[in-house]
Amino acid sequence: MVGLVVVSHSENLAKSVVELTALMAPAAPVAAAGGMADGGFGTCFEKIRDAIESVRSEDGVLVIMDLGSAVMTTEMVVELFEGQKVEMVDCPLVEGAVVATIDAVGGMSFEAIKEDLAKVGTTPKF
Repeated sequence: MVGLVVVSHSENLAKSVVELTALMAPAAPVAAAGGMADGGFGTCFEKIRDAIESVRSEDGVLVIMDLGSAVMTTEMVVELFEGQKVEMVDCPLVEGAVVATIDAVGGMSFEAIKEDLAKVGTTPKF
């Protein structure tokens, strides 16, 4: 099953997004990587790396980030996994996480989930 990592500058935000996805898709492999090692705001290379490792499988890992340095730090971490199915996805954080986890437990492939996530930011809410 495709894994998902939620990267945020806020540890609480990342954990809350993971908590929300668990309501929708409790069996999905999803991990939070939020905040700095000391609990402060920011992004932490090691937290992101460890989160990817915790949900990694042959099916791949997709990483969703909030903004700014979360993107830059994630890019550096993803380079460690060169040649493996570990990729960043540009989509809204909360909506993307929910869609990705539901797709994953539904058995969708890595590529199919990426295609679905590309549409998340343009899907009207009402």
